[in-house]
Amino acid sequence: MITPVLLCGGAGTRLWPLSRKSYPKQFSSLIGDTTLFQASAQRLSGEGFAAPMVLTNSDFRFIVTEQLSEIGVDPGSILIEPAGKNTAPAVLAAALYLEQSDPDGLMLIAPADHVVPEAAAFRAAVQAGVPAAESGQLVTFGIKPTHAETGYGYLELATDPGDFSARALPLSCFVEKPDALRAQEMLDAGTFLWNAGIFLFSVKTILAAFRTHAPNLMAPVEAAIKQAKPDLGFLRIAPEPWSKVEDISIDYAVMERAENLSVIPFSNGWSDLGGWDAVLRETDRDERGVALSGPATAIDCDNTLLRSEDETLEVVGIGLKDIIAIAMPDAVLIANANRAQDVKLAVTALKQKDSKQAESFPKDHRPWGWFESLVIGERFQVKRIVVHPGAALSLQSHHHRSEHWIVVEGTASVTIDDDIKLVSENQSVYIPLGATHRMENPGKVPMVLIEVQTGSYLGEDDIIRYEDVYARD
Repeated sequence: MITPVLLCGGAGTRLWPLSRKSYPKQFSSLIGDTTLFQASAQRLSGEGFAAPMVLTNSDFRFIVTEQLSEIGVDPGSILIEPAGKNTAPAVLAAALYLEQSDPDGLMLIAPADHVVPEAAAFRAAVQAGVPAAESGQLVTFGIKPTHAETGYGYLELATDPGDFSARALPLSCFVEKPDALRAQEMLDAGTFLWNAGIFLFSVKTILAAFRTHAPNLMAPVEAAIKQAKPDLGFLRIAPEPWSKVEDISIDYAVMERAENLSVIPFSNGWSDLGGWDAVLRETDRDERGVALSGPATAIDCDNTLLRSEDETLEVVGIGLKDIIAIAMPDAVLIANANRAQDVKLAVTALKQKDSKQAESFPKDHRPWGWFESLVIGERFQVKRIVVHPGAALSLQSHHHRSEHWIVVEGTASVTIDDDIKLVSENQSVYIPLGATHRMENPGKVPMVLIEVQTGSYLGEDDIIRYEDVYARD
């Protein structure tokens, strides 16, 4: 049995403005109807696979459980990293946790933001790597290149891959991201694969590799797992020892130093969606290479991606060539397709000017649902709030603002001090400054309300929580 270990803590800045620190690309439906995270969980489920283990951060823990629930996948364990420390500490933490129950078992490390159109073919490739992993090999997966890509690292094979069929081959070395000339040379050579960052090995094999090649990671990560504490079905890795862990990738820490390496070629399609140019390649295009998503219209355009993430915002392109245009409710990106890898520079520039669009998503996702600001004034704010069936906000009060709630869909159970009442569609309720209050959705459909805040300070940190079913501080 193989335990999939899904890594989903990255920020995905090259897909800004859709992907941001507060809600990165793995939780979005970039290709198809499911999110990248959901597609990854579905791809690594079924015969031969145990329930997935997920490593994420505290902000995403409820998004993870909500999205898995939507597709009917029950996670095995969800480990919460106190801080992002790159892939090596995350993999080591997962291995140490699995060692407690299945030290001889196999674990498959997979980022949760990749696109693999042929899921069955990928599962077959994983099974092709099982004998090598069971024999003590560290198995990595390499993608047959389709073009001279400079955004990926490469794997050099020790032998000719032939037809690139899925079987274990000896790996010569890892190659850093190349320049355009070197990328073309490797493509022409036919003995190089893209490094997918996907690995298969036994728990005991990878732990032995860490002890040999990265012994400095062992003590702090072991302490962080040993001192980890359960929290509402999650396992919180202990922050104090974790803070001493080096920030390093598994490639640098282990793989580039190990000798017991094998690689499985995979030629059935793959992308890490590392930029909008990759999204353009993976999206269905017309005969002129134009891809549209959402309310978008192209007139006399070529090799262009037009994407609107707001149903009320129409994007129209006229006479465009090699252009990427992404419209969000609060930000618009327009870039030449050959500069897609530079989108992260926009995030850096926005951070320098303290723009909230750099990292904050228009919708603020919470364990009970989500909200978005519709209008913000000097002393007022209007929000749309969506509460999942059966969910409840914390029992709270505010020092600086009062609130009006108008229910527009469903029914809310509202607590104000000692009074509890049901508020239905087209009804409203007033929460005075300082009143203790809570909102719940007792129904079986999402409840939507409009909240009007007035006061001298409207920040999200003006909350005193008295009770919270999600155990937030």
